[in-house]
Amino acid sequence: MGGLGKTTLAKQVYDDPEVKKHFKIHAWVNLSQSSKIEELLKDLVQQLHILIGKPVPEEIGMMKNDELKRLIKNLLQSRYLIVLDDVWYATLWNAVKLALPNNNLGSRVILTTRKTNITELGKDFHLEFLPEKEAQDLFFRKTFQGNSCPPDLKEVCLEILQLCGGLPLAIVAISGVMATRKFEEEWKIVCRSIGSEIRGNDKLEDMKKVLSLSFNELPYYLKSCLLYLSVFPEFHPIEHMRLIRLWIAEGFVNGEDGKTLEEVADSYLKELLNRSFLQVVEKTSDGRMKTCRMHDLLREIVNLKSMDQNFATIAREDEQDTEWTEQVRRLSIINSFHNVLKQNKTIFKLRSLLMFALSDSLNHFSIRELCSSTGVNLLRVLDLQDAPLEDFPAEIVDLYLLKYLSLKNTKVKSIPCSIKKLKYLETLDLKHTYVTELPAEIVELERLRHLLVYRYDIVSYAHFHAKHGFKVAAPIGNMQSLQKLCYIEVDQGSGAIMVELGKLTQLRRLGIQKLRKEDGPTLCSSIEKMIHLRSVSISTITEDEILDIHAIKPPRYLKQLYLSGCLEKFPQWIKSCNNLVRVFLKWSRLKEDPLVYLQGLPNLRHLEFLQVYVGETLCFKAEGFPSLKVLGLDDLEVLKSITIEKGAMQGLKKLIIQRCGSFKNVPLGIEHLTKLKSIEFFDMPDELLMKLRPNVGRDFWRVQHVPTVYTSYRRDGGWDVYSLETFGERETDSNHSSAKRSLELPTLWKV
Repeated sequence: MGGLGKTTLAKQVYDDPEVKKHFKIHAWVNLSQSSKIEELLKDLVQQLHILIGKPVPEEIGMMKNDELKRLIKNLLQSRYLIVLDDVWYATLWNAVKLALPNNNLGSRVILTTRKTNITELGKDFHLEFLPEKEAQDLFFRKTFQGNSCPPDLKEVCLEILQLCGGLPLAIVAISGVMATRKFEEEWKIVCRSIGSEIRGNDKLEDMKKVLSLSFNELPYYLKSCLLYLSVFPEFHPIEHMRLIRLWIAEGFVNGEDGKTLEEVADSYLKELLNRSFLQVVEKTSDGRMKTCRMHDLLREIVNLKSMDQNFATIAREDEQDTEWTEQVRRLSIINSFHNVLKQNKTIFKLRSLLMFALSDSLNHFSIRELCSSTGVNLLRVLDLQDAPLEDFPAEIVDLYLLKYLSLKNTKVKSIPCSIKKLKYLETLDLKHTYVTELPAEIVELERLRHLLVYRYDIVSYAHFHAKHGFKVAAPIGNMQSLQKLCYIEVDQGSGAIMVELGKLTQLRRLGIQKLRKEDGPTLCSSIEKMIHLRSVSISTITEDEILDIHAIKPPRYLKQLYLSGCLEKFPQWIKSCNNLVRVFLKWSRLKEDPLVYLQGLPNLRHLEFLQVYVGETLCFKAEGFPSLKVLGLDDLEVLKSITIEKGAMQGLKKLIIQRCGSFKNVPLGIEHLTKLKSIEFFDMPDELLMKLRPNVGRDFWRVQHVPTVYTSYRRDGGWDVYSLETFGERETDSNHSSAKRSLELPTLWKV
């Protein structure tokens, strides 16, 4: 049954560094009760192609099952680990296993399932309900934040635990309810509510009732926020900031004194996490949540409540006969919008329209037809992220009440002047489109809070002009509601735009591209007025242009700093920014050691250098960088040695060194980094790497405590990734069979 922790356990095994090291190919496939064999095979083919560095075949959409199986067999020529999560039917597994070759290399397949008759082969591991002691430990840890249970609540605690039946998901869910209650009588009321629903003869149904009760006990302001997650397809990663902006546009977020709506929404999200309604899927390097998900059983309950309350309607390609009422308020279109057109209904109350994984081309005709057939005049939210769209649909500018518009990851190239008609627009997301210039009329959108227009070139190594922003020939200072502005190119005109930026005093995040040296001091004066600024990225017009930002009096709450351009000397003000958690410095070409100024920052978690220093030695002093988790050093071409004193970087988990051609000796003192989980070398000298070979390298003892050490070399548009054990085989490995294959960039310089 669900909720026992099967996926959690499988994920821990799958993510274990030793497991990653052992298997050269690994893939995770999410399934559900409605999964189809063809979808599963295509998912696996796509993952494997990306992993080994080959383009996904364009004809994959037309391939039959037999063709897909043959393709998978050809791709799985090394030791592999495949996880199939939540298999419902033996027929599905039987079809998939025909595509998985027994290559006698020790490959493995892990299945998680609620059924007992899925496979007759392999080793079964049955998860049991938690015994009383473990159930208590889990409940107390979640409810009392690791403290022991107060004596006056002990008896009612045990009653509630008995009703949960040892199911981890039920225990965690109900602990989120009880953690907010302080008095015994409140606990007894909840206990009676659970007891009146549970019969004890069907554990799955009983658990659903516990989860349903947990939902019912939510504060009113969280219920709508949680119900909104029903608009996302199953397994679709739910992006943190996307969700927050959608909640705000929907009107779910209440204003609080001294906080922005975004900060209040973020507190809602954290509360849902603390109550275990959501799970973190991915975090950023500085510890912030990037994406989240719901457990499938919780998702089932939330979807049912969403339908019961007419909160949201889901239109799927495989549900062509579904009839909706004209009361639909939120419409989520998955795979195809033609089913929507077939409804032939005008939905007068439609407020939100979102599209996911569309297979149809969204041309002018289809958008116009969609607008006329659904009656979207009152739309507040239009989310076309990832849609197959090449031109800006002209009909959008007639949606006068629109607050949220996303064209992210589309091929849109320009925005019309008529965008000025969207007077209520708060979010305009044009990330990863081909828009490079906005019309002057954009400044008439005085309610706009988030203006996001940029894209990255997909390259193997960072180059100076990889990031593209936008130009605007208008006084941008009129847009005084802006909180995020990324990335504006400031090389046009006489530099007046620097003064205009100083009027945007509500900014939390600012991205500047193509800064000229002579405009630096004016930009510094403007930044001083942005007292709420949390993140700033500044890049000069060329990599040789001087970045003159020494006159800044930095905002008090600055957390993220990204500087690209030549620095004549290290900006002294940086060392006083005690709230910094991320610092990326690129093309600085400093002659002085930058570590001297950075090592005292108490909260710095992620530090990246690219061509930042032209010295031969770096020394990480004792007690320096107390919170650092990730360190990246790239293209320090004359660097010859690194010394790490005992007590430096005591929390470091990941070290990346790449393209340092003069660096041929193992960092002295690296053995002191006892929490280090991975070291990654990219295009580094063989002389260095041979010293790290297990058992034969003279300095292997310095890194033998590190679970994962990889070295990678650029080849044919991808990366050959070798473990230290297989590195020595590289010269004789003509077909590169001892290498893993990856297309991932060595360092993510994205902001």
